[in-house]
Amino acid sequence: MRDMADFQIPLLALVITMTSTLALAGQSPSSQPTLRQIAGPRLLIGGAIMAADLEDPKVAQLIATELSTVTGGNEFKPDFLQREKGTFTFERADKIIAFAQQHDIKVVGHTLCWHQQTPAWMFQKPDKSPLSREEALDNLKTHIETVMKHFKGKVIGWDVVNEGIADDPKQYIRDTPARRAIGDDIIIQAFKLAHAADPDVELYYNDYNIDAPYKRDRALRLVRDLKAAGVRLDAVGIQGHWLLNSPPASEVDDAITAFAKEGVKVMITEMDVDVLPRKAAGADISATEKAGFDPYKNGIPAGVLQAQGKRYGELFKVFMKHRSDITRITLWGIDDGRSWLNNFPVRGRTNYPMLWDRELHPKPAYEAVRKELLSASTEG
Repeated sequence: MRDMADFQIPLLALVITMTSTLALAGQSPSSQPTLRQIAGPRLLIGGAIMAADLEDPKVAQLIATELSTVTGGNEFKPDFLQREKGTFTFERADKIIAFAQQHDIKVVGHTLCWHQQTPAWMFQKPDKSPLSREEALDNLKTHIETVMKHFKGKVIGWDVVNEGIADDPKQYIRDTPARRAIGDDIIIQAFKLAHAADPDVELYYNDYNIDAPYKRDRALRLVRDLKAAGVRLDAVGIQGHWLLNSPPASEVDDAITAFAKEGVKVMITEMDVDVLPRKAAGADISATEKAGFDPYKNGIPAGVLQAQGKRYGELFKVFMKHRSDITRITLWGIDDGRSWLNNFPVRGRTNYPMLWDRELHPKPAYEAVRKELLSASTEG
């Protein structure tokens, strides 16, 4: 993982880099350096994108100028790459790779093993009973080997297992079809298979709410268990699906400290700040709600946008405090209109969780993030 020691970049270098990057995207340079120029090469600033996003020239231009890394929102997941056993479909993921290579953007693969968006045949029989351990491991091995070899040298790292820890504090490993077929060592086995498939690429564990004490201790246990098993683990991804008023920034601060003490790098992997009310935080996509208050359907008050900006600012201040341990910050989406939070946990609401609005204009949250990045770049 990258060292953050030379995070500082002189302003002149920022402007020069900005000019060349904007020219690459066909845009005239402005007087303000973008997020990727301020952060520089030692801290990756990213966003989750879909191949379809790249068909809109304005969205593609924003991605090319502002971001230094992208994560496929869906295109690298098991059911997109191998919905039918033995039939791999890489076309949409390859479009993201091609765009990233054209614009000097690094790609993170998301994800190799997840209990959602994975075809049932991989771990279950037609009657929904578990496959044998041997058959399930063979299916997982074939998927991981084929996918990782296809993208070898084209991605910087993989979320090997996504959301493998149970939400129930009394449980450790999430009870999934993969665990029922393979066993409690499912996460260890997935990491072993990934490392064997590509020994050169970085490997990550990614999960939500592992900043919260109720889940953090089990995530730390997982880090220790993976290390004890002798598998490669480069970083832990803390999904930043946070609310306007929770969790406390101090809780995020404590979590980053705890993971860094275990000798792994930390990544903020799926950041957004939800401004709408809901029953619980997190990102369990099965935890949908049938109805919910939609207060900003016709527009969001300026005061709420300012509050959101303050929230982004306080969180990025924590990230910059830990810039020797944090190597990547990825937003889960690009603009408000494309955010998954318009349909989670309640479908059809109008949400405003991102740095850019529906017209791709920067919001107060964007300026708050710029301020914290600039402050850190001058401090060194």
